[in-house]
Amino acid sequence: MPFARLAHATTPTCHIGLGLAAVGRPGYINLGRDQDLGANRSVDALRERTHELLDAAYAQGVRYIDAARSYGRSEEFLADWLNARPGLDDVVVGSKWGYTYTAGWSTDAEKHEVKDHSAATYERQRAETDALLGDRLDLYQIHSVTPDSPALTDKELHARLAEAAAGGLTVGFSTSGPAQADAIRAALAVTVDGEPLFRTVQSTYNALETSAGPALAEAHDAGLTVLVKEGMANGRLAAPHAPDALRAVAEETSLGCDAVALALILREPWAGVVLSGAATLTQLASNLHAAAVDLDEDQAARLAALAEDPRAYWERRGQLPWH
Repeated sequence: MPFARLAHATTPTCHIGLGLAAVGRPGYINLGRDQDLGANRSVDALRERTHELLDAAYAQGVRYIDAARSYGRSEEFLADWLNARPGLDDVVVGSKWGYTYTAGWSTDAEKHEVKDHSAATYERQRAETDALLGDRLDLYQIHSVTPDSPALTDKELHARLAEAAAGGLTVGFSTSGPAQADAIRAALAVTVDGEPLFRTVQSTYNALETSAGPALAEAHDAGLTVLVKEGMANGRLAAPHAPDALRAVAEETSLGCDAVALALILREPWAGVVLSGAATLTQLASNLHAAAVDLDEDQAARLAALAEDPRAYWERRGQLPWH
C-alpha cells in the first residue's frame, strides 16, 4: 500500500495533500479564482505555477499529490515535475479516470468535462495516464462515483481494475453529490474473487457538508485509506466568504479561516489525507497551518453547527460558475 509510506513519515504536514484541480486548467468553480490566477492563464503560466506549488508543498512536508485526467494538463505538469526529480521516491501520486476534459483550455466552454465510467474509457484514460506518469502512479481512482454509476456493477470493469491492483496499482474511487454515503457503502460491497476491490475512497467533506462522515468512518474501519477533497467548499470557507462562526474561531486561534476549516477535518480519526486545493503559495502556506491548529470541543461544536442539508449544499455547488 503506497499510503503506508505516509504512515511512516514524520513531517507534521504529511497527512495534508496537494490537489491540482485548481491549477491544471484555466477554468474552475472555486470562488476568488480571478484574484488567485489573474489574467495570464496560459499553459506555460499554469505549468510554472503548478511546479512552484509542488516545490513549496514538498519542502513543507506534503507527500501526497492528487491529479485527474479531467484536470486539464495536471498530469502533464506533475509528470514534468517528477521527471526533473528522479530521486524523489517518497511522494505518493494519485490520479483519477472517468471524466474527460473537453474545455480546450478555455474558461467559457459550454462543457468543461464529460463523465463516462465505462471499461472502454478506463482503458483509454489508463493508457493516457501511463504515458505521462508511468510507474510513478501509485493510486488510480474512479472519478466521482454516485449510487447509479455503472462502475459499481460493471463486472468487466471490476476484473480490469483487479488486474491492475494485482500488478501493484492501488485502486480507489471518489464520490460526489448528496448521496455520497450511499455510493461509499455500495463501493465497499464490491468484491472480485471474494476480495474487496477498492483500497481508498476520496470524498467531499467539510464544515458545510458532513453527510459522508459515518460512511467514511465505516470505510476506514474496513481498511480503506480515506482522502478528503473540497475541504474549503470551493472557497466558501475561505476568509472573504467564510461564515461568522468560522471567522470567530479563526480569530481565537490567530490563524486563517482556511487552516481552521482543514483542521476540523484532520480531527476526524478516519481522515487519512486532507487535500489542499491551493492555487497560490500564500494559500498553500496558510492551508498547511492546519496541522498546528488545536481546536477545543467548544470550537468544534460551534463549527459543527454550520453543516447544511446535503441536497442544498450540492445544489449551491452546482450553481457555482466556471471562472
